[in-house]
Amino acid sequence: MAILSFLGRASRTIKGYPKLLVLCTLSLSSGGLVAYSESQPDTRAPHVDPNEKEPKKKRVVVLGTGWAGTSLLKDLDASLYDVQVVSPRNYFAFTPLLPSVTCGTVEARSIVEPIRNIVKKRKGEVKIWEAECVKIDAANNKIVCRSNIENNLVGNREFSLEYDYLVIGVGAQVNTFNTPGVMENCHFLKEVEDAQKIRRSVIDCFETAILPGLSEEERRTNLHFIIVGGGPTGVEFAAELHDFLEEDLVKLYSAVKDLVRITVIQSGDHILNTFDERISSFAEKKFRRDGMDVQTGCRVVSVSDKDITMKVKSKEEVCTIPHGLVVWSTGIGTRPVVRDFMEQVGQAKRRVLATDEWLRVKGCENVYAIGDCATIDQRKVMEDILNIFEAADKDNSGTLTVEEFKDVVDDILIRYPQVDHYLRSQRHLRAVTDLLKDPQGNDWQEVNIEQFKLALSHVDSQMKSLPATAQVAAQQGAYLSRCLNHRIQCEEKPEGPRRFRGSGRHQFRPFQYKHFGQFAPLGGEQAAAELPGDWVSIGHSTQWLWYSVYASKQVSWRTRVLVVSDWTRRFIFGRDSSRI
Repeated sequence: MAILSFLGRASRTIKGYPKLLVLCTLSLSSGGLVAYSESQPDTRAPHVDPNEKEPKKKRVVVLGTGWAGTSLLKDLDASLYDVQVVSPRNYFAFTPLLPSVTCGTVEARSIVEPIRNIVKKRKGEVKIWEAECVKIDAANNKIVCRSNIENNLVGNREFSLEYDYLVIGVGAQVNTFNTPGVMENCHFLKEVEDAQKIRRSVIDCFETAILPGLSEEERRTNLHFIIVGGGPTGVEFAAELHDFLEEDLVKLYSAVKDLVRITVIQSGDHILNTFDERISSFAEKKFRRDGMDVQTGCRVVSVSDKDITMKVKSKEEVCTIPHGLVVWSTGIGTRPVVRDFMEQVGQAKRRVLATDEWLRVKGCENVYAIGDCATIDQRKVMEDILNIFEAADKDNSGTLTVEEFKDVVDDILIRYPQVDHYLRSQRHLRAVTDLLKDPQGNDWQEVNIEQFKLALSHVDSQMKSLPATAQVAAQQGAYLSRCLNHRIQCEEKPEGPRRFRGSGRHQFRPFQYKHFGQFAPLGGEQAAAELPGDWVSIGHSTQWLWYSVYASKQVSWRTRVLVVSDWTRRFIFGRDSSRI
């Protein structure tokens, strides 16, 4: 009884601490005794039965810290996975402001945020390796990486990582279209380092042009800036460069201000051809009004260190133009590591890595690809038309009523987004059920398979590839993080549309891109915007809208404050023209 009294007092004294049940057999004359005691406070890990194996976390390896990879890491619950990141740079860069960096409107450090600052606030641990992935071994679920830090530090620069899930978000490289001399003699605008190099080169052109002993023709050549590519990046850089020259450099290099020339070369018929025609036309007129030479319908044949050769399509003639600096901005190409991976998974004949609507690489179930390095291969409605008809025809009558069609409409709209796009493009179609009408516009009470095919025959014409933009990449990263976070729940209770080929439902809803509009700064405190709802805005007010949107989209408050302060500094003091 004394022992029991003691244990009771001890129990009350250390109440709230972890409990341990101890079964003891005491050699007493009265027989066995079962005693209960409280364990001492222990800050160590809880006891685990050696026969019970703790479930190992699935390893998620993310390649790249661009828009897609960073968006994924910002929302991914790292406590659910062993997350490892491999990237040749240890920061995220707000690439839409790279043209501003080339002219000192914004400083390079103002648009970058260390990736470790971004992930340190996330739940769980994220391991980051500053290296480049040089090989993806899909058969063995392994990647080979190499450190890109070139110095005499000790250690092996090459290592390998195994993965359960691989997320490829390495972006794309510049597409030169195998044009001779481009790699050797042109500047690009894909990375922060590219923008800094352009900034130094622009100043070098002016400093060289004012040296004594040069002829006027030599000075004109040094001050001829050529931009190849009339897309958003090329146009924005041309606008930034024009403002830099007109507002800052002509005051410092007044002796050569009349010799400066900017030329934009575009292979298509118009610059900004992905924008609304009203924006494209306004941009061309404004550039010509500002004194810039816009050459459309011209294809660059070769580039040397002194001149650029191009072919004018309308005249079928070749001409050569001397230059001081050439910026090449004509599109994107596949990186070598992605090209090698495409050959492994049977996509060697494709121009870009193909994924399904869930961003999984076709031919490789545990590998995802997001951002500029991949494109979604949307499944066509007509490929599954028979299966859709059979799923809707519940009574197996061989015909489909409107009510039966309504039962599968929601799944069709989710699984095949081109159906919704088609309805929006056809003003006479107010609802999906309006598809079930004869050519005269009369409602069909029932439709057979041939009539059903006819009703949906034009839907797939609305299928379009998503543009290689930051907006698309960011949405894909956010979508994939949600899928990974809810993987276990959705395995038990799928949330996707029904499977028309097979039974049950898809585990997740397919990725659907939402377009929030696009901007094109045109210089002179004017910008153009194409916003949802076919709304086009051009002018000074749009430039202030651009400032607001780009400031709010910064990845952190630190970069947001820095960018706004850079804009303010430029308004007050002008741009910095030093070569640093």
